[in-house]
Amino acid sequence: MAAAVLLRGATPGRGGPAWRWRLSGTPRRRLAQGSGFPCGDPAGGAIWTCFRLDERALVRVRGPDAAPFLLGLLTNELPLPGPADGVAPPPVRAGYAHFLNVQGRTLYDVIVYGLQERAEEAAGFLLECDSSVLGALQKHLTLYKIRRKVAVEAHPELRVWAVLPSAPEAGGAAPLQEKAEAAAVLTRDPRTACMGWRLLTQQEGPALVPAGRLGHSGDYHQLRYRQGVPEGVRDLPPGVALPLESNLAFMNGVSFTKGCYIGQELTARTHHMGVIRKRLFPVRLSGPLPAGGISPGTPVLTESGQAAGKFRAGQGDVGLALLQSEKIKGPLHLRISESDHVALTVSVPDWWPKATK
Repeated sequence: MAAAVLLRGATPGRGGPAWRWRLSGTPRRRLAQGSGFPCGDPAGGAIWTCFRLDERALVRVRGPDAAPFLLGLLTNELPLPGPADGVAPPPVRAGYAHFLNVQGRTLYDVIVYGLQERAEEAAGFLLECDSSVLGALQKHLTLYKIRRKVAVEAHPELRVWAVLPSAPEAGGAAPLQEKAEAAAVLTRDPRTACMGWRLLTQQEGPALVPAGRLGHSGDYHQLRYRQGVPEGVRDLPPGVALPLESNLAFMNGVSFTKGCYIGQELTARTHHMGVIRKRLFPVRLSGPLPAGGISPGTPVLTESGQAAGKFRAGQGDVGLALLQSEKIKGPLHLRISESDHVALTVSVPDWWPKATK
């Protein structure tokens, strides 16, 4: 199975809006009828769980200069469409990257989808971002567009879904199959294999994932925090988070060989010095938690009261904390009040490079 799949037979509509997919030809396989969501089996027997991510939005960047324009802003190379096989259009590919400010701090984390809209056109891109910064990202892109032949626009027609295996038998199989009058893009999550697949489909669509069930977004975020995967402005505060401390290199989100981009100097210098003293770690909280949860920035302390880092964000009893790597093995806690402490246990994700464990 290729790393990314575009529905076979899907070609961009030429008479409608700029982004409108339609299927041509007869699908080779039938899907069981579903509930109108992209998950076709909300009852028993589900081996896939689909989470609709309403807090994620899409920005479309297209035009002859789209690729060089984005290369000058993103930390990573661009995921260009794969070669077409003559029957299907080129498969969509995805990559992960950050936009940085001039001080080298993260502004926006994005998943970039590269696709060929028409055979005679250059590749276009969809940028998946936190929906709360959709307008800010558009303004950021427009600010640097200058005279480049690039169009930047929101793309509300598609919804973002995360598709994760919920049973061992799911294995590495692609959960998306063909169905008449369906339109969608599926690609593996480029950050790490444990985050499954990203599915882009219209807000209301047929059942695209056989043996799938609809999941709650809160469960998705808990899984994400257990795996130590930051996402959005809560986990990566704009102008505050540093990309390498946020494990951008572990998540395939930075290229140290590409050309210049905004914020590159500090990132490259930190990488070549080889010293990253603090990282975002997944943490589990033990003990009674405040009704409103743990406030971002709450200090994390060692048993003797020394500062070890700060809590960043979480869901329930799991979350992320920016911690000094040398202090994660000892007992740690959060001081909620003068008399109340919450114990904090740090873990190192299995998918991280072995040299960091």
